Amino acid sequence: MSRLSHALRRLGETPPTLPERITVNGVEAVCDPLGGLYLPEDKVLIVSDLHLEKGSAFARRGMMLPPYDTLMTLKLLEVLIARHDPKVVISLGDAFHDRKGAAHMPAPFRAMIETMARGREWIWITGNHDPEAPAGLPGQSLEMLRLNGLTFRHEPEAGTAAGEIAGHLHPAATVRRRETLVRRACFATDGARLVMPAFGVTTGGMDLAHRAFSGLFEQARLMAHMLGRDRIYSVRFDRLLA
Repeated sequence: MSRLSHALRRLGETPPTLPERITVNGVEAVCDPLGGLYLPEDKVLIVSDLHLEKGSAFARRGMMLPPYDTLMTLKLLEVLIARHDPKVVISLGDAFHDRKGAAHMPAPFRAMIETMARGREWIWITGNHDPEAPAGLPGQSLEMLRLNGLTFRHEPEAGTAAGEIAGHLHPAATVRRRETLVRRACFATDGARLVMPAFGVTTGGMDLAHRAFSGLFEQARLMAHMLGRDRIYSVRFDRLLA
C-alpha cells in the first residue's frame, strides 16, 4: 500500500492507536503510527520530510502528480497535533519540496499551518530541499537545535552522534507476513540515534540495508519501528528482508 493510499484510509478512521515507547540517548520518546515522534517530558513533537507542495513543484517541471499531497499531509499533521497537544513542534527539514514551495502554497494551506502553530513554538530545521526559512509562515528557522541531550538536524552525520535525531534518508523496512511482503516507512534507531520516517504522503522510502545508512547505527541494536495502520511494529534489523 502506498503512503498516500495508507493516509487516505487513516483519515477516514479513528481507531485506537498503539504507539511504541523507546529511548534515544536516555530520553523517553513515543513513536506514533502516523510517523511523528513525541517527547513527553518536554512536550515536543517531531516530524520530518513533509515535502509540502511536491505536486506543484513537479507540475512546474511538466510532470503531473496527484494534487492532494499538501492537503493530505497537513490533515495528518492536524491529527497528530490534536493527539499530543505539544508545546513545541519541530519540522526536521525538507518541509517543502523546493525553495518556491512556501511562497507558492495556497492560502488555505497556509491558514492550516498558522492554526496548528497558534499557542505553541514552531521550529523549521532547514533541509537540502528547503535551505531557507519558509516565506511568510510562523515559527523560527534553524540549521540545527540541541535540547536536553538530543541534537535535531536534517541530515544525519557520519560516525558516532549520540542523541542525534535526523531525517533526510526516509527509512523503510520490509518483512514477510505469512506469504506476503509488507514494506513500511519506519523509525530507525539503535538507542543512540534515530532517523525519522518521511511524513509526506507522496514521499518514497529507502531500505535500511541501503549503503546510505552504513556506519550510522550499531547493527546489533538496530530496530525498525514500522508504521502500521494503528500501531507500531518493532522488528530487529537482522529479521528484515533486504
